[in-house]
Parts: sequence; C-alpha cells; structure tokens
Amino acid sequence: MDELSKTPKRFRGRVVSRDGTPIAYERQGDGPPVVLVSGALGTAAGERPLAGLLARGFSVVAYDRRGRGDSGAGAGPYAVEREIEDLAAVLGDAGPWPALHGVGTGGVLALAAVAAGLPVGTVSVFEPPFHPAAAERLAGAAELAVRGRNEEAVALFLADSPLPAAAARPGPAGLAPTLAYDLAVLGGGTVPERLYGGVHARVLVVDGGASPAGTRRAARALTTALPRARHRTLTGQTHEVAPHVLAPVLAAFLDEEREFAGAV
Repeated sequence: MDELSKTPKRFRGRVVSRDGTPIAYERQGDGPPVVLVSGALGTAAGERPLAGLLARGFSVVAYDRRGRGDSGAGAGPYAVEREIEDLAAVLGDAGPWPALHGVGTGGVLALAAVAAGLPVGTVSVFEPPFHPAAAERLAGAAELAVRGRNEEAVALFLADSPLPAAAARPGPAGLAPTLAYDLAVLGGGTVPERLYGGVHARVLVVDGGASPAGTRRAARALTTALPRARHRTLTGQTHEVAPHVLAPVLAAFLDEEREFAGAV
C-alpha cells in the first residue's frame, strides 16, 4: 500500500457458474486474493475505486453479480443458492483461500456463502442492512421493479442516499429487477443468529459513524452473532463510504490476519 502512484492494470475474465450462467469479473493487482461482492444495484465497475486502492497490495477480483453488467441472468427462476454458486465459481478462479469483502446486501451474500461452506480466508462486510427501515425500503423498491416501474424503484431505493452521486451508478434503472434478488438474499431483514453461529472465519464488521442509528445497531448485532468478529466504526462516513478511508482499514485487517495465520 505504499506505492500510491502506481495504478495496477485491470484484466477482464469470465467463469461459468454451476447452472451454466456466465459470470464476468475484473481482476487487478498482485498478491493474496481478495474478492469484492457488490450490494444492491452494484457492479464490478462500481467497485473499481476500492479495488484499485487494494490492488497495490492484493490481487483483487470484482465481479458482476447475476443479472448485472456482463454477467448472465440465468435461465431458471432466481434462487440465493444460484448466487452462492456464482460466487463459488469466482472464488475458484481467484486463488487459494481468498478473502471476501461485501458491501450492503453483498456482505449478507458473502456471509451466506461462508455459512454454506465455501472455502475462504477472512471476511469483511460494510453495513449489511439488517434493520427494518432498510428491509422495508428494499422490499418496496423490489415490488415496483416487479411491476416494471424501474425508475421509481431505483428512486425509492436511493431516496435516503447521502450523496447525489449514488444515482449515477452504471445503468441503475436497468439493474432494478435485481433488487428482488437482494431482497431474497436479505431474507427476513434480521441477523440470522443461528446460521451465523456456525461461521468460524474471522470477520471484520464495519459501519460509518455518520450512518443512521439503525444501521449502526445492526452492525453491532451482527458482530455479536458471529463467533470470531470484531467491529470498527469509520468516523464521519456513511453508507457511501469513501474508498480511500475504507481501503487502509481493510488492508490492515487482511495483513494482520495473514500474519496471524502464518504464526499458527
């Protein structure tokens, strides 16, 4: 992380999920593998700022989740299990025992994948939306998208975004149908304590100090539910976290855990 003037080259790739769906990804950097999992309306392109910073010390893979960007949507009905299989295919191409980082519902998906037994190293998540207000807003937006009202769905989902730039994410209206996928990933909207009790990977749960109280309570509840988790708050940050603030925290966690694993 010390050669800040260098920009690692970015490579495009593709894997095929278990059901035959193509999943596109971007890779940049050299070093231990890290896979980034986007949240609602997110794509690999949206992860580039964070990926570029982490790529100065890691091999970073960001992928288009099912139904987004250059990835396929699959032939059958959506199921969370298919998204876990997609992530398994990406992990298999990333390298041995990759770390996972997920934002929002991407963090929920990452934890679901670990709970399902996917081989990963450490896990970090930023503000998984385990609180009623977020779940209700996502459900309302997904319902609008099911009815074909994509622009209204995106507007509702981003209504509380602190930055206008959130509305400029790549192709947001076209991604509206995937809001139903994120709603399925989130499940009941509360921390599944029984499921997470079996997650033994080391986990870093991060939230923003300027995020709503419900978001921060959810982060603490998640930390308590995970056997080997720690909690970190980034002062002044919101859900639209600044990549240059988040990246050093993630890099320090990954380096620390790598040293710990080497010492065991």
